[in-house]
Amino acid sequence: MTSAADRAPAAPPAKRDRTHYLYIAVIVAVALGIAVGLAAPDFAVELKPIGTGFVNLIKMMISPIIFCTIVLGIGSVRKAAKVGAVGGIALGYFLAMSLVALGIGLVVGNILEPGSGLALTDAVKDAGHAQVDAEAKDTTEFLLGIIPTTIVSAFTEGEVLQTLLIAVLAGFALQAMGPAGQPVLRGVEHIQRLVFRILAMVMWAAPIGAFGAIAAVVGSAGLDALKSLAVLMLGFYVTCFLFVFIVLAALLRVVAGLNILTLFKYLGREFLLILSTSSSESALPRLIAKMEHLGVSKPVVGITVPTGYSFNLDGTMIYMTMASLFIADAMGTPMSVGEQIPLLLFLLVASKGAAGVTGAGLATLAGGLQSHKPALVDGIGLIVGIDRFMSEARALTNFAGNAVATVLIGTWTKEIDRERVDQVLTGQLPFDETTLLDEDESPHAEIPEQGGEKELARA
Repeated sequence: MTSAADRAPAAPPAKRDRTHYLYIAVIVAVALGIAVGLAAPDFAVELKPIGTGFVNLIKMMISPIIFCTIVLGIGSVRKAAKVGAVGGIALGYFLAMSLVALGIGLVVGNILEPGSGLALTDAVKDAGHAQVDAEAKDTTEFLLGIIPTTIVSAFTEGEVLQTLLIAVLAGFALQAMGPAGQPVLRGVEHIQRLVFRILAMVMWAAPIGAFGAIAAVVGSAGLDALKSLAVLMLGFYVTCFLFVFIVLAALLRVVAGLNILTLFKYLGREFLLILSTSSSESALPRLIAKMEHLGVSKPVVGITVPTGYSFNLDGTMIYMTMASLFIADAMGTPMSVGEQIPLLLFLLVASKGAAGVTGAGLATLAGGLQSHKPALVDGIGLIVGIDRFMSEARALTNFAGNAVATVLIGTWTKEIDRERVDQVLTGQLPFDETTLLDEDESPHAEIPEQGGEKELARA
């Protein structure tokens, strides 16, 4: 006689995660890229379009993902004041951490004085001015640039802040529509699932992109360019390390009660992706998906992550500080503290909007110096050769800062499921690498019931 348990259908076998092979392949590709860059530098430089192509594939997904995430986050919350509170806390935190990062960079830069004794040639001056001529924007142009020409152009031009503006407006409009906006929200959620599925497919090109990007960097810079600038690079790496593992780690432990190493282990694949592409923007879509899976509510993730990529650039702040001091020392015109602080506060404003794109930090630094202290622009060329290597640490620090910020703001606003956080970080609820979404959730589970006061919450 069989029992009820015997007659019950067997549980479906768990889907095997094959994506770990993908990230092993990325590590191998990075090693091969370094070897090719050292052995055949001329050939390696020609591989740069491969890395650029992969980063562009990721970037083409960013606008629709940001749009869907923010619209769902804002549109599904009944009270606009709640969204405003999250945004206000986020912007206040971003400003405070930017000032802390500037302060740390200021202290370390003044201690090391890494630029002393370097020579400045005409070629170096030309390289510095080329950065300004190509990229410099004043404050008015930056602010007007947030407004897209049309609603559609915000997506076609790939501008993060323009997409952010349109998504916020659409989210509040759907929120004001009430029950009538629910069908639109359901449609946006299905579009989000489609976009994340496409992103999961694109990620299989990561090893090829990583190989091309790393090979081109090593081939173009070589070892000689690194030796004379090793002090600046080492100082910058150490400063970023101290900021992440002392400042951010302490905040995460005190506010959320979490170990930063546990969080970083959960985000390990994203850190590897950034390391191979030198762009924190390449991991933005996956950070959104993983923070939602972790247990942070959609409104907090939808507002904090995209906004943080433009306004919470901790690594870029440290870079701006140390690079400015390096250039001033190298040119034989060291700045007093009274000169340093106004310049760095100016760069704090100038850097906003330089989302984690490779090379954006160098261009922003050049534009900021041109506007505030033009005499230092001649020295920009001194760091052009190693900027790509410094962008690795810059991008990793920016990403770490935004991941920690999302957890902190979720904790402060009580929009985080702590039980789920513990389950995810201990591996009990693994992230679905196939879809980048929780497929077990009902497609409409996060839409408020008609006439009710239910707000968005994690299942």
